[in-house]
Amino acid sequence: MLRFITSRFLQSLLALFLVITATFFMIRFVPGGPFTAEKAVTPEILRNLEAHYGLNKPLWKQYLDYLGSLAHGDLGPSFKYPNRTVNEIIADKVPVSAELGALALGIALVLGITLGTFAAVRRNTWIDYTASTFGMAGISIPTFVIGPLLVLAFAIHLGWFNASGWYGPADRVLPALVLGFAYAAPISRLTRGGMLEVLHQDFIRTARAKGASEWRVVLRHALRGGLLPVVSYLGPAVAGILTGSFVIETIFQIPGIGREFVNSAFNRDYTLVLGTVILYAVLIMALNLLVDIIQAWMNPKVRLES
Repeated sequence: MLRFITSRFLQSLLALFLVITATFFMIRFVPGGPFTAEKAVTPEILRNLEAHYGLNKPLWKQYLDYLGSLAHGDLGPSFKYPNRTVNEIIADKVPVSAELGALALGIALVLGITLGTFAAVRRNTWIDYTASTFGMAGISIPTFVIGPLLVLAFAIHLGWFNASGWYGPADRVLPALVLGFAYAAPISRLTRGGMLEVLHQDFIRTARAKGASEWRVVLRHALRGGLLPVVSYLGPAVAGILTGSFVIETIFQIPGIGREFVNSAFNRDYTLVLGTVILYAVLIMALNLLVDIIQAWMNPKVRLES
C-alpha cells in the first residue's frame, strides 16, 4: 500500500510541475500585459513598473525566480492590486468558495446518491425514469441557463432571495442549488450504474437467500461496491465544487476564487493567474490521490493492478 501511495504522489508532483511550467509560459505569450489596460503612461514609468516587478528580466530568469519564490510558499505580488500579495487574495477568497462548495457538495451527494440508489432498486419503474430524466437534464442543461432561470423565478418574481451578493444565509440557497444540481446529475447516474452491477453479483443473491431484507441488502452489502464509480468521479468533482464555479460566482456576483480567476485572466495579472491555477491543480491532484487511496482500500484489486 505504501508503494502504491508513493508512486501516485510522485506522479502528482510531476504533473504539478508541468502545469506550473505550461501556465507560466502560456500566460506570458498572451497578447498584452498587466499594465496595458491601465491609462496611458510614459515609457519611462512603464520601464520602472516592469523593473519593479522583474518583468524586464529574461523570461528564463523570471521563471527560475518564480520557482524559487514558490518553493518558499510565496506566490508573489499581484499586478492588479499593488498593495496585496497573491497569498493574501487567495486566503481572502477561498473561504467564500469553500462555503459555497461545501453546501453544493452536500446537496449533490444527498440528492445524487439517493436518486441513483432508488433508480437501481426500482429499475424500469417511474422512479427509475424520473431519476434518469433528472440525470440527463442536469448533464445537458448548463449552469448558465439554470442560474438565470432560478434568479428570474425566485429572486425577481417571488422576491424570496437576492439576485446577487453574499450577505446572509438566504443568499446561499440559489447558488448552492444550481452548483449542487450540476454535480448531483452525474452522481445519480454513476450510482445507478454501479448499484445495478453490484446487485446482480453472487454475494447479493446469497444475502437475499439468508433472509435479509431488501434495504438491508442494499445499504449494508451493495452500496459500498456500488459507490466505487462515484468515488472515482468525486476527485475532480470535489475540487471543482470546493474552489467554486466560474459561472455561478459570476452570475450571482459571489466574491470567490473562481470569479477572481476570471478577473485575473482579463487583467493579465500573471501572478494571480498562476496562483489560482496552482491552487486548482493542487486540489485536483490531492483529491485524486485521496480517491486512489480510498479505491484501493475499498477494492484491493485496484492496488494490485497498479
